[in-house]
Amino acid sequence: MTTKQKYTILLVLGGLSALGPFSIDMYLPAFKAIAQSLKTDLSHVGFTLTGYFIGISFGQLFYGPVTDRFGRKKPLIFGLSLYILASIGCALSPTIEWLIAMRVLLALGGCVGMVVGRAIVRDLFPVSEIAKIFSILMLIVGIAPIIAPTIGSWVLTVSEWRTIFYIMTSLGMILLFSVLFFLPESQPREASHSLSIPTIMKNYKEVLSDKTFIFYALIGSLAMSGMFAYISGSPFVFMEYFGISQKTYGLIFGFNAFGYILGSQVNRVMLNKFSSKKIVVFSAVALCTIGVSGIVLQNTQLLTVEILVAHLVCFLFCLGHLVPNATALALTPFTKNAGSASALIGFIQMVFGASMSSLVSFLADDSLFPMMICLFICGSGVFMLIGFVQVKNRKKRSGVIINK
Repeated sequence: MTTKQKYTILLVLGGLSALGPFSIDMYLPAFKAIAQSLKTDLSHVGFTLTGYFIGISFGQLFYGPVTDRFGRKKPLIFGLSLYILASIGCALSPTIEWLIAMRVLLALGGCVGMVVGRAIVRDLFPVSEIAKIFSILMLIVGIAPIIAPTIGSWVLTVSEWRTIFYIMTSLGMILLFSVLFFLPESQPREASHSLSIPTIMKNYKEVLSDKTFIFYALIGSLAMSGMFAYISGSPFVFMEYFGISQKTYGLIFGFNAFGYILGSQVNRVMLNKFSSKKIVVFSAVALCTIGVSGIVLQNTQLLTVEILVAHLVCFLFCLGHLVPNATALALTPFTKNAGSASALIGFIQMVFGASMSSLVSFLADDSLFPMMICLFICGSGVFMLIGFVQVKNRKKRSGVIINK
């Protein structure tokens, strides 16, 4: 593989991986406009986000075994085609119920890039490079939250909210063209991979029986759910609680996303000196500290816009360290079932994310508390999970020494 081919592949994979976040973030500034147009309220518009999380969660479980059976490109072509049709369906939505249904289909199509992207990285690159490759992809993926709300806000100033979904349609078509002409098949068709329900369940069971996978998939998913809590809570926090305009919200959202990009690129440098395992531990400690600081400042009513943005940037910066390394470590044990393992990682992440997003909505009380307590739960939860395993491993080592 030449350097040009490598970076062409990474550019396409980055675009595929960014499709999901882009489809979430771009229409966030349009929540009010959608509510007014479809004669509903913000809480019902919020179900379009929940529906998307549901679709993206279960869709990944579908694509995992399919990509192991039919290769990587055919499922991509199918998923992107579904995404394009669903985007048009969203733009033509006559009711909020229709829009919710189309958002589920949009997620079912768009999530294919997340599954296949991780699987192709595992197919094409050696284990020692996977964490660095994921950091490069995070650079591309991280651009989506920066430009998506800004584009969405700009569209609302010159057109209506439906135009946002036509732009998503165009993006899906560009990616479909890129897959057809620039992305090589990294996993040939494997007839031995059966798509029967018992076989699929058996493959997933094999993946879930690996303790390394479970540990790092849970850590990465719990940390990542903090981002979903932020995505779900930020429209109310910034536009309603602090009274910030849609345009300014888009700029703040992009600025916070820059912290995620910066963290992923600093991670590439850190990998030259530290192992992925050590970086995960460092990041967990930092996330816990930020979560505790945020909830204390909120309870003491000292959380201004500026301080909140600073906390969010730091939180996302740490995610840029933790997520690529946790994902790489979770995928390391697999070659044969890389697609299924990738799908399970995505599923677990989305289940955690949807749960945390729902918790933000459930706790909604016209204050900063729902979003801040969820960030605290994510940060402290990752820290306690790592601490528990560290203590358990030390006890095992101590027991071995005593027995000797």
